Amino acid sequence: MSDMKLAFEMRRICLSLADILPARLIKGPQRNIKRFRTIRTSIKEAGMVEPLVVYPQKGMAGKYLLLDGHLRFSALKDLGETEAECIIASDDECFTYNARVNRMNPIAEHKMIMKAVQAGVRPERIAATLNLAVGDVKSCMKLLDGINEEAVELLKDKVISPNAIRLLKKVTAVRQIEIAELMVSANNFTKPYAEALVLGTPKDELVNPEKPKKKHGMTREQIAKMELEMETVQRDLKAVEKSYGENMLSLTVVRGYIKRLIENAKVVKFLAGNYREILSEFESTAAAETV
Repeated sequence: MSDMKLAFEMRRICLSLADILPARLIKGPQRNIKRFRTIRTSIKEAGMVEPLVVYPQKGMAGKYLLLDGHLRFSALKDLGETEAECIIASDDECFTYNARVNRMNPIAEHKMIMKAVQAGVRPERIAATLNLAVGDVKSCMKLLDGINEEAVELLKDKVISPNAIRLLKKVTAVRQIEIAELMVSANNFTKPYAEALVLGTPKDELVNPEKPKKKHGMTREQIAKMELEMETVQRDLKAVEKSYGENMLSLTVVRGYIKRLIENAKVVKFLAGNYREILSEFESTAAAETV
């Protein structure tokens, strides 16, 4: 552990923007205008939350090379600022650690905004900081209204669209959990897949069973057929899930037994002379990292 080298110094320092030299030239932030405006508005409303990453410029005392934060640097200059809070990198590699950050999904964004509102921050201030319409912020605040907590827990760290989440409000709480489980099992969190699952939901599991199901380009007969097919898929999936653990245990035991078999020279000699194909399969099974 003592040989590990930190990528950044632990302290923050305030530097003049005139002493910071960008590692690359941004030809007009307008090329990424939406992101630039969001950053500029956020800095104006709430200050700069994330410091710039700089490295001391060789041969130029007091000058620093900007490694990360070029849009923030441009936004600060555009706002007329003269200084910025920075952290010092331990080497001059242009490593953008933001590229390694997992972006916030809609559920996490909802919780962040709700936490800010509960702390007394007005939706209008949040909208200005994030460069969003006030209506979008209020819509985000209501995102999980009517969504079962267990379904939210299943989807909280998934890259799922807000529209897919809102579709869950059309079905009962139990069905919301089922749909969330199906999306996780299929690793598919898109709106079209969520819509297909909702369309395939039996009427007694809809919030408004009296309201006829509608989908542009599909007849009632096609929707009814989709409902039957979805029931079959769900039934088969549950059957597979039920037997999966037991099958995996059996396969693991069998693989272990096969490995011990082919470690026996007499067994290998017998199989090689009489059942070469079986020996080849045994060797492949034993060499496999997973069953």
